[in-house]
Amino acid sequence: MPGLIQSVERATAVMHLLAARDEPMTLAEIASAVGVVKSTAHGLVRTLVAGGVVDQDERSGRYRLADDPFGPRRDVWDVNEIRSRALNWTDALASRSTMATQVTVVRGGAVQVVHDVLATHGAGARPLMTGSVVPAHAGALGRVHLAYDAHLARSVLRTDLVAHTQRTIVDAGVLVAELARVRDTGWAVAVGDLVHDQAAVAAPIRDAGGTVMAAVGVMGGVDDICGRGELPRTAIVDNVISAARSISRELGHGVATGGRIR
Repeated sequence: MPGLIQSVERATAVMHLLAARDEPMTLAEIASAVGVVKSTAHGLVRTLVAGGVVDQDERSGRYRLADDPFGPRRDVWDVNEIRSRALNWTDALASRSTMATQVTVVRGGAVQVVHDVLATHGAGARPLMTGSVVPAHAGALGRVHLAYDAHLARSVLRTDLVAHTQRTIVDAGVLVAELARVRDTGWAVAVGDLVHDQAAVAAPIRDAGGTVMAAVGVMGGVDDICGRGELPRTAIVDNVISAARSISRELGHGVATGGRIR
């Protein structure tokens, strides 16, 4: 009978270690606990991060077990890679719509803005800036992530939904119905539920395998985003969907290729 594979044994040890810890760990702490040199530990955690089993905090550099490590495999992209590949399309979207434009990802169980472009007009526009954490249940960007991330949705729906304005969805049943609508249409809209005089439209960004790994959207005054009946203007929805599809192609979605960019 063949012996155990040492690298797999060590990777398993890292996963058990992180699962037992409440707080994220540094590379040095992991290396010491597993009994390997830092270079070996670095190779192990890089592989686990690429496989979606371990998450690395962008600011602290510390590592933690992913929220759903043994759920459907998810491709983990570097935030800088997402930002650079989305740059041309977000600039174009901001220019065409004249609205503030943002790209978000889920990190550590929270929706975070990783790129933003300022509005080209509209004194009332108060864009979400890079680094901002977006309430998952309030706003179009957060609801895109909720609609396609079952683990995030389960986590959010178990909590009390906080009202940011009088129009924020705080009823779990209403939110579930809205997320179903997002999946059916392929885009989300929010009117006055995050900031009372602001509206937003967002759409999912997919990776090569079709997994929703980011969202792109525009935010501006309600009258700028919406027309009669507070329905989003068709041109704005079309522009957001087009930008999301273009960024997805940049990330390999719908492109025949023998490899993946990590």
